[in-house]
Amino acid sequence: MGAALLELRAIAKAFPGCQANDGVDLNVRAGEIHALLGENGAGKSTLVKIIYGVLAPDSGEIRWEGRGVRITGPAHARRLGIGMVFQHFSIFEALTVVENVALGIDWRGRLDDLRRRLTEVSGAYGLPLSPDAVVHGLSVGERQRIEVVRCLLQEPRLLIMDEPTSVLTPQEAEALFATLRHVAAEGCAILYISHKLAEIRALCERATVMRQGKVVAECDPRRESSKRLAALMLGDEPREPHRQRTPQAGPPRLAVESLSLAAEERDGVALAEVCLRVGGGEILGIAGIAGNGQGELMAALSGEVRSPAAETIAIDGVAVGRLGPGARRALGAAFIPEERYGHAAVPALTLAENALLSAHRRRALVRHGLIAMARTRAFAEAIIRRFDVRGGGAEAEARNLSGGNLQKFVVGRELVQEPGVLVAAQPTWGIDAGAAMTVHQALLDLADAGAAIVVISQDLDEIFAICDSIAVLAAGRLSPPVPVREASIEAIGLTMGGPTKAAAE
Repeated sequence: MGAALLELRAIAKAFPGCQANDGVDLNVRAGEIHALLGENGAGKSTLVKIIYGVLAPDSGEIRWEGRGVRITGPAHARRLGIGMVFQHFSIFEALTVVENVALGIDWRGRLDDLRRRLTEVSGAYGLPLSPDAVVHGLSVGERQRIEVVRCLLQEPRLLIMDEPTSVLTPQEAEALFATLRHVAAEGCAILYISHKLAEIRALCERATVMRQGKVVAECDPRRESSKRLAALMLGDEPREPHRQRTPQAGPPRLAVESLSLAAEERDGVALAEVCLRVGGGEILGIAGIAGNGQGELMAALSGEVRSPAAETIAIDGVAVGRLGPGARRALGAAFIPEERYGHAAVPALTLAENALLSAHRRRALVRHGLIAMARTRAFAEAIIRRFDVRGGGAEAEARNLSGGNLQKFVVGRELVQEPGVLVAAQPTWGIDAGAAMTVHQALLDLADAGAAIVVISQDLDEIFAICDSIAVLAAGRLSPPVPVREASIEAIGLTMGGPTKAAAE
């Protein structure tokens, strides 16, 4: 590894009621893959936004190649050679993939040339994209691919990556790691943020750990266990989730029979003969690469998209295929969509108001057409306490929370209602190891109480940790489920990487 490419000295940044960064020192050397670790709200996102010029520090110094600099904005950062893949997307939904890439890298040439280059780079990194696909029809995973490929097109000297493997199979993640190691060997510095501690240990040579806005440790993650890294982040070792009861076979609480739906969007995926049965106390994991029908399946199960026949989907024996989300919730179902901003929560509303959206009936938060504000606030505060949501309390606007803290609130809102059937898409996306264990334990407790749970996730570690059985969704078709104890991550990963949407087309 070479000399320090980037140095931060005593960086401080405060927001109303929150000291996000408190005297942070950090150096990243040319040619190294450096992990930035911390629980949700530790200050990681604020720090990297300062590096990329999105935010200005209140005090402190940034040094680039040994010289003090004031990074005035993302364009200035890119000119210096800094590229960033955000966890939350900076893309325009009404534009195509290639148009978004052109805007993001200040492209001045012909779109046809960029289209060819985009296809080459996305293929080389194993992140397939259709250049002319309109973004509003893409899944969350596919949108993240746009951010990754757009950044790689800039050939940066410092590459900041925030949760880049959340949409990849294990095999694709390994291929990306090999590429990152090769890029680092050529002198590019990589600042890598991930809540997957196993991949941090496999990929990174050095780690800086933050807690409550401060740097609390620096270590070589290859020489530390995942438990030790989690303890450094949290200040204590997290408790491993565990089942209280052995799952017992029983009548299905959620049943889907031969569900077929045409693609609603031009670049969507049609569902073909999807069948599943989940009994009380059972957790079914549905794995798959983003863009293979996960969003369409979630929409069908939640009632946002109606089924051709009522009998196609049943909750506790009641045919609900033609019913909407409200009617399905009235029967005891709950749903956690993968996109927290705008779908699971309204950014401009407070947490109390967001709690009302899906819980008003089950928690009796509306009486005679009037909102019971005291009960609503108390419900929101109960979620905040149980799931350690940090961000200003029940009256804080959702948009002012970090992504991980909002995710904890959204998940908590549904779990605290104690539904009989729960469908959760990416329930721990973007949250730290300790919070993920809290969510996993809450899911296990809900199953122990007799609920039927479906977890749609690209995180195979998550599925293998908490699910009883696993099925793979590929090109809109769901494989028969197999018990988790009889499956392997490698075999499931190969199945996930099989018939993709592109291959089907």
